[in-house]
Parts: sequence; C-alpha cells; structure tokens
Amino acid sequence: MKHPTALLLLALAAATVLPTQAQLLPQAQGQGDATASGTQPLDRIIAVVDDNVILQSELDDAVRSVRQQYASTPDRLPPEDVLKRQVLDRLVLMKLQVAKANEQGIRVSSSDIDQAVAAVAQQNRMSPEQLQQAVEQSGQSFAAFRDQLGDQIMVQRLHESVVRDSVNITDSEINNLLNSPTYKAGEVHLAHIQVSIPAGGTAEDIRAAQAKAQEAIDAIKGGMDFNAAAIRYSDAQDALEGGDLGWRKMDEIPPAFADTIAGMKPGQVSAALRGPTGFHILKLVDQREPSRQVVTEYHARQILIRPSELVTPEQAQQKAQDLYNRIVNKHEDFAKLAKENSKDPTTANAGGDMGWFQRDQWGSTIAQQLSQLKDGEVSQPFQSEAGWHIIQLEGTRKSDVTEESERNQARQAIGNRKAEQAYEDFLRQLRADAYVNILVPELKDPDAREKS
Repeated sequence: MKHPTALLLLALAAATVLPTQAQLLPQAQGQGDATASGTQPLDRIIAVVDDNVILQSELDDAVRSVRQQYASTPDRLPPEDVLKRQVLDRLVLMKLQVAKANEQGIRVSSSDIDQAVAAVAQQNRMSPEQLQQAVEQSGQSFAAFRDQLGDQIMVQRLHESVVRDSVNITDSEINNLLNSPTYKAGEVHLAHIQVSIPAGGTAEDIRAAQAKAQEAIDAIKGGMDFNAAAIRYSDAQDALEGGDLGWRKMDEIPPAFADTIAGMKPGQVSAALRGPTGFHILKLVDQREPSRQVVTEYHARQILIRPSELVTPEQAQQKAQDLYNRIVNKHEDFAKLAKENSKDPTTANAGGDMGWFQRDQWGSTIAQQLSQLKDGEVSQPFQSEAGWHIIQLEGTRKSDVTEESERNQARQAIGNRKAEQAYEDFLRQLRADAYVNILVPELKDPDAREKS
C-alpha cells in the first residue's frame, strides 16, 4: 500500500511553507495599525457543516497559508474568489472527516502531536522551538497549529481505517494484472485536473462539469501552464499543489485512462475523460521503462545465544565466544554446534541454516556482519537485540527477482488503486450526506448544487 511512512501534511497546516521575516513584516504592520486604531476585525460564521461551523478567520488563515506557499509564483494562483472557494471546500471536507473520525472513536494523543511537530520542524530545518516562534510570528496561535496537526493525524487514521476495511486483493487479480497487455509498460509521471460531479448529480450537473473541463483544456491550449490550470480549475484535493500525481506504475491507473496514456508522449495533455467521479484531464509529464531487478543473495548459518532468567548477558557473551573458539581454533562443525546450542527456533534444528536471503532480510545488524565476511568465513560474536550471534557465510549469488518483485508491485498497485477509489467514494458520500450551508453568497460554488 502506498502511503506513507511520513505523516500526510496537507497544505492547510503542516505542509505550509513557513514565511520569511520579509513576508511577516507587512502582516505585522497591518496588525499594528489595527491595534493603534483600537479596532479589531469582526469574526463571522461563513459556513455551517453539520454540527460545526467555519469562521472567516479560519478561511483567512488557510488562504494566507496557500499564498505563502506560492509567494514566488503568485501568477499560478486562481482569482481571489476561486481560491477562497477552493480553500473553503477543503475546510469543509476536513471538518467532515474529523467529525467522522471522532464518531468512529479515533483519538490522537499529545505525544502523537509532539512527534508531528518535530517532523514538521525537521522538514523546515528548524528545532521545535524555532517552529513555534515562526508560527507565532506569522500571526497564528501555536495551539491552533497543533490542533490542525491533530486533525490531520485523525484524518490520516480515518483514511487507513476506510482503506483497511474496504480493500481486498486476490491472487487471481494479481495474475490477471500480470497477464494484461498494459503491465510491464513502465512508469509514468502524471498531473491531472479533476472536475467533479456531485454524488447523484443531474444531467445539468454533468453538462456544467463538462463545460468547466473544456474551459480548462481551452486555457491550456491558449498557453496556460498545466499546473496553473489545475490550481484554477481542478476540484481534486491536490489542486493547490498543481495536480501533480508523481510517478505511478501503469497498472496503478484505471484501465480506461491507461489506454489513453499509453498513446501519449511526454508533455501531451489528454482530452476530458469521463470517470466515475467526474471529468479528468491528464498530462503525461514523463515516462520510464521497467528494468530487471538483480540482487545479491546470501547463504549463511547462525548460532544465537539468548540471555534468559538462567543465563546472564555476560554468560551469553562468554558462551558465544567459547563456541566461536571451538569452530575457528578446534575446527568443530558449525552445523553440529548450532543444532546443539543455538536458541533460534527457526534455524537451530537445521544446523543454523538460514537459507538464501537478501542482505537486509534478517535485519541491519546481521547485514552489516555479512558485508564483512568472505565465503566460508565465520564472524566474531556480535550482539543484537535478540542476543549474541555467530554467523558463517556459506556463499553469495546474483539472483533475478524481477518476477517476485513484479508480483509484489502488482499487489501494491492493485491495493493503491482500490484504496484511492475507495477513499474518493467515501469522501463523495460523506459530502453528499452532510448538511453544508455556505452563508456568504460569493463563496458558493456556482457549478455545484448546495445541499440543504
């Protein structure tokens, strides 16, 4: 599955590019003027989302955050009214997801948020204290910043829950994918524009979405940069990032779209393609061919001596040293000693035989020792979390693992595709079932029907 070893940090909060001191000065000046005059801007409710509300200040903060991200390329941003509607839509969806996560009992601890703060600080090459100072200098409360991070952690966990409960992959699906003509077509770097159709949309909704998609295509043909067009026209959650989908394997892409992409060259833009959620415009940024994967495999034996209630760590170390001396100095049989003494349940009965494996399969500590041994050589006793080890390298070989890798990649590709579709369907239904009332007329999307 895709996703994430890193925390998903959306543009509304953690992914925000922190402002420079120069960017802070105008804002600070404005705040000073308000204070000097003795007046403060009035906050107001601009949207009702089920049992929650969105305040003008929330929208202003989010819009300012996006503008800071595009400070060096402001021409890529859409007009002010379009930008505010896009950001408001994100805020609405965030409120709905956080409410659903709370409903499902998903919780986030202070330590979870502390780790997220540390991660954001590291990404910005700051200490957590410097991050707090930068956030506060930008005019935002650090407590509010932490709350936003907490919300995003909850949304990430909601995503994981939805995907876990709805995505199942069978061997037959993997076999079908491996045998399909589009498999082994390499990888493509894509960007997209998505013009959504509301759940249960009418014929008029479909015509409006198609017209908007055609407007985006006409703008691109007229010279507008694709990423700028995505920011302006796309309804997707990645719109404000220019619609960049990154590198994807062809088998991760829905077959109807893969056929179109297969006939494109880098730099080309597709026509508007109808999908289950709306119209999609794809740009093939680049492509690369698949390559065979050849890895070094090791065949080794090990003896593991574990400390226990009856064996102290010092005694375990001494026993490992004694066994090493018997193998190296007295030339006793490694396999026999392993069977008699090793405490590793997976290898002891086989004379310590670990079989053929890739370098890191048994962990980084053993991998480091293997890299220092020649065929037939025995390592000095070394310690890991499991205890004290002695390793004998039996041999090495080059192995083509392309087929195995392809099956793993196929499984991951199917999982990614299903997960993406499952969560997109979940979000559309969540939005369709919600009560959302936009109270400010100019913030209402003219192309969408408001649910009341």
